[in-house]
Amino acid sequence: MTRWLAPRTWLVLGIMALLLIVGGVFVYVQLFREEPAPYFASDEEHFLYGSIGTEGQDGVPYWIWLVLPRIFPEYLPGPGGWASIGVLAVDGHEMPIGLSKVTVGFPRVGINCAICHTTSVRTKPDEVPRIYPAAPAQQMSPQMYLRFLMNCAADPRFSADTILAEIDKNVTLSPMERMLYRFAIIPQTRRALLQRRETESWMDRNPDWGKGRIDPFNPVKFRYLGQPIDQTIGNADMVPLWNLAAHQGYALHADGLTTSLQESVLSSAIGDGTPVKWVDRDFAKWNNTTPGEMSSLRRVQNYISNVQAPKYPYPVDATLAATGRPIYQEKCASCHEIGGQRTGSVVSVAEVGTDRHRLDMWTKNAAASYNAYGEGHAWKFSKFRTTDGYVTTPLEGLWLRAPYLHNGSVPSLVDLFEPVERRPQRFWRGYDLYDPVKVGFVSDGPEAQRVGTLFEIQRSGNSNVGHTYGVDLPAESKRALIEYLKTL
Repeated sequence: MTRWLAPRTWLVLGIMALLLIVGGVFVYVQLFREEPAPYFASDEEHFLYGSIGTEGQDGVPYWIWLVLPRIFPEYLPGPGGWASIGVLAVDGHEMPIGLSKVTVGFPRVGINCAICHTTSVRTKPDEVPRIYPAAPAQQMSPQMYLRFLMNCAADPRFSADTILAEIDKNVTLSPMERMLYRFAIIPQTRRALLQRRETESWMDRNPDWGKGRIDPFNPVKFRYLGQPIDQTIGNADMVPLWNLAAHQGYALHADGLTTSLQESVLSSAIGDGTPVKWVDRDFAKWNNTTPGEMSSLRRVQNYISNVQAPKYPYPVDATLAATGRPIYQEKCASCHEIGGQRTGSVVSVAEVGTDRHRLDMWTKNAAASYNAYGEGHAWKFSKFRTTDGYVTTPLEGLWLRAPYLHNGSVPSLVDLFEPVERRPQRFWRGYDLYDPVKVGFVSDGPEAQRVGTLFEIQRSGNSNVGHTYGVDLPAESKRALIEYLKTL
């Protein structure tokens, strides 16, 4: 026979249930509730500073992110905080370019597309850098950014006492916030970064990416697609994202592993750390044109579809460029002019002769796994594939694409038209001072060595062989051709 609980027992149970509900709501609000991301009126501002959803899964708590360079400067390549690894900042904006800030329980910092696709250029040493959105971020090192965070977490000083003492110099946290940071946020951030350090340890046996380069797909293979960790090297140069509406149907990425811009945008976000649930929610707004309710990733695609490459910032010898135009039409246009016979297609590595490591990295299993990754989702992938070579890309803004070749192994246009044995065997990447004589960034000398990262062609994946088109031209013809290429 059922016995009724005493009124006092019911009261205790009711209080416990209420406490559980209140506690659950408190935990949700303080640690997981996602506020709307800041809205930027222009697509360019959105590209530079907007959220692509990476904050919740891989984001770093804002106040921790802010103080780590002050606590652990020895893990940065030099003075200057985040700027020492190539992070760009513009007056009037709270966050640097390529980093977004969104509250998911508490303010968190995530990355966006601009971290790899915006650069700075100076035409004189004392000049304020000019910022070029959607250009290859030749000054930035995503690997240094990630390694800095992981190295900080491995240091015993990554503790609540040390970090809160430094945060106190910037903001007065409430007693409740301090408790959350001490017992939840700081310890969990450390655990997450140490776990990331373990899962990304495969990077340590491969050549460093260096400034202006990234291995864009090995992290995807291992972290998201469940592929076994292998010995492949996928290091590649950052790429520009200009005028992509005119490239419709062209192969994308260095090896042409897809022809779909939409799939490239969505998969790039996932590779950057955007959760699938966030992609589902964002993709549901893909065709919405109401300001403030548009898809974040669709705005990125709109921007890179229409933004044009910047013009060469120095005077051009018009007469010499006119002499170089027919040489370009004869030697280059069929592969690199929009509408050219082979533009946007894949040329076999046997023909072009360049380093094949990036090509071999993207396996058939990886392509098949990515096509299956979105099963059951409205944005399901279907265009991923493997190829046998590298893409012949249009050359808009060629002057700003240095260093050259898919792996960034040739520092300037002048060097590119030299026989392979005369191309530089070592140089420094990441210095933003431009060299108009060689048509590339200054890649040697004390300042380039101080700011940049050393690139040596002897390391696996760094070969500068191949693409010998035009190396046999007479010197005057090379000069004329290079002068014309400045105008693209």
